[in-house]
Amino acid sequence: MNFWQGLLEALQSLSSNKLRSALTILGIVIGVGAVIAMLAIGRGAQDTITGSISGIGTNLLFVVPGGSEEVSNPKPLTLTDAEALRDSFVAPSVTGVAPIITGNVELSFAGESLFTQGYGVTPDYMPVRNVEMLEGEFIGEVHILGRAAVVVLGPDAAEELFGRSEGVIGETVRIGGQPFRVLGVMVPRGGSGFSNPDELIMIPLSTAQTRLFSRSRDSVDMIMVQAISAEGVSRATEEVASLLRTRHRTAIGEDDFTIFTQQDFLQTATTITNVLTIFLGGIAAISLLVGGIGIMNIMLVSVTERTREIGLRKAVGARKRDIMLQFLTESSLLSLMGGLIGIALGWGLSTLVGVIATSQDVELLPNMGLDAILLATIFSTAVGLFFGLYPAKRAADLEPVEALRYE
Repeated sequence: MNFWQGLLEALQSLSSNKLRSALTILGIVIGVGAVIAMLAIGRGAQDTITGSISGIGTNLLFVVPGGSEEVSNPKPLTLTDAEALRDSFVAPSVTGVAPIITGNVELSFAGESLFTQGYGVTPDYMPVRNVEMLEGEFIGEVHILGRAAVVVLGPDAAEELFGRSEGVIGETVRIGGQPFRVLGVMVPRGGSGFSNPDELIMIPLSTAQTRLFSRSRDSVDMIMVQAISAEGVSRATEEVASLLRTRHRTAIGEDDFTIFTQQDFLQTATTITNVLTIFLGGIAAISLLVGGIGIMNIMLVSVTERTREIGLRKAVGARKRDIMLQFLTESSLLSLMGGLIGIALGWGLSTLVGVIATSQDVELLPNMGLDAILLATIFSTAVGLFFGLYPAKRAADLEPVEALRYE
């Protein structure tokens, strides 16, 4: 018996028990659909996260206090450290430096309130972070010198307080109970949840130090450094580290500061999303195992029901491999059909999740790759072969005389 003849007979056998065949492949359908949906959603989440990180800028360094635990009496980062990094002779690969202090604040206006994160910044933050204004102006040097009570709002913060993101210049909001005049509103950058940059607010660093965050006059929470180019990030990192070691009088390996690059964030985010995707895909793959056991169960029942047929085939000259091929073809066909339907189900589930995410203003576009489809198809067929092997062997090992006598 050749392959095509076995395939035709398998189709005839399965079509004679349509309901049983449909229920048998249901486990494979659910398993393949769940695996593909989880992989697509995981990849979509990874694309969204890495895209958001890339949007920060490919040539930025983030210098934060804290480093080796062996350092005693670590020094904080200061405004004078930031000023020293602007020296083009000491750090020629650095083109911009923006010291920052941060803290959680409560904004209120006309009965509306919002808890968000506030940044105390200098005018240098605007070019370093590529901030664009939707309306109004950004914080200037005059606001720093005068410790002005002004604030620049993210568009989402403006929407929550005023119900609009335009026409709010000159309005007075309260931050921590103190009045601040709205100086401008930033252009939306995209984001959601705890990392939503559109909910941030910016105030003059000097004002934040003295009126909101209770910092010493010189210390800062972070220094954002802009390298001359993406290729110059490594050189800029070395220059910044060398300068800060000299200023803080620390040896190599005993830094009291840490420098992060965008690549560090990308690698961390990619690792986390990959682990979550594999974890969720593994859980979903358990249903494939359940579906495979279902196929084995049904094939064993089929062998029992068709014992006399098997005996008759062997009596007229069918070989063991012909019988095995027939039953393996049936089990593989069941699994393959389940895999194909499961691919459609996975696509539908991932699309539905994308629609729901969009309706909730969450940037998540599931990405169903060709490799995931091929993997699911091959794996589902392999499940059918594996779980169909024992029933096929059992059928092939039946003795013709005993099979014909079976009632």
